[in-house]
Amino acid sequence: MDAEIRKQLREIERQHEVKVLYAVESGSRAWGFPSKESDYDVRFVYVHRRDWYLSIDQKRDVIEKPISNMLDISGWDLRKALQLLAKSNPALLEWLRSPIVYEEAYTTAQRLRNIGLSHLSKKAVMYHYLHMAKGNYQDYLRGETVKVKKYFYVLRPIFVCMWLENEQSIPPVEFGQLLQAQQRQLASSVLQELQELIARKKAGEELGEEAALPALHTFIQDKLSYYEQYAKQLEQKGQTNIDLFNRLFRETLAEVWERG
Repeated sequence: MDAEIRKQLREIERQHEVKVLYAVESGSRAWGFPSKESDYDVRFVYVHRRDWYLSIDQKRDVIEKPISNMLDISGWDLRKALQLLAKSNPALLEWLRSPIVYEEAYTTAQRLRNIGLSHLSKKAVMYHYLHMAKGNYQDYLRGETVKVKKYFYVLRPIFVCMWLENEQSIPPVEFGQLLQAQQRQLASSVLQELQELIARKKAGEELGEEAALPALHTFIQDKLSYYEQYAKQLEQKGQTNIDLFNRLFRETLAEVWERG
């Protein structure tokens, strides 16, 4: 699949006359808990030639290419990515820290990581993950029986919120790293239920509808309530140094198209 993904990236470059700067896996495979049915979700950042940007026309700044039921590829133009990074877009921050990298050409990706960290809006990122956790909890973990595998989709954003509170930095993508960082804060009953769930997941067991796991359920409810209040008290980030973003954009164009 790696070879197929790289082949499709080259085809995108040819069809759209762009250069792919960075391409990664996103979603459950990057998070570390794919299922047997999980497809490949490839996300990338690309750049056009300079003249493409020198126009008054409103142009599409997204490339989307569903390949098959198992492979979906889409990307953002660099200018769009920079505009979103200035707002601490959580999806882009995850792309930049994905453990599965298909391509990282030029210096752009590392510079995006650096500027994303220096302009991080902890409040915006926390609200994003809090909303994700609440939505998945309300959709899948309420009722007499619950979709057990969805615990991962609620716990991961909660662990991200815990990371933001405790580490004061951009969180990692992988569930295992997030869990390891917060493990000491978890009650033994919570950790036991979670470790049993992880073991079942790794064994390839189909996690369908079952009775709720009481310790995890109580933990989730407590953390959702806590971070609802915590997020309100966070300060807004300071003023964005837009010159840094503009400089990165211009220097990437020069690096890619003027120096090969």
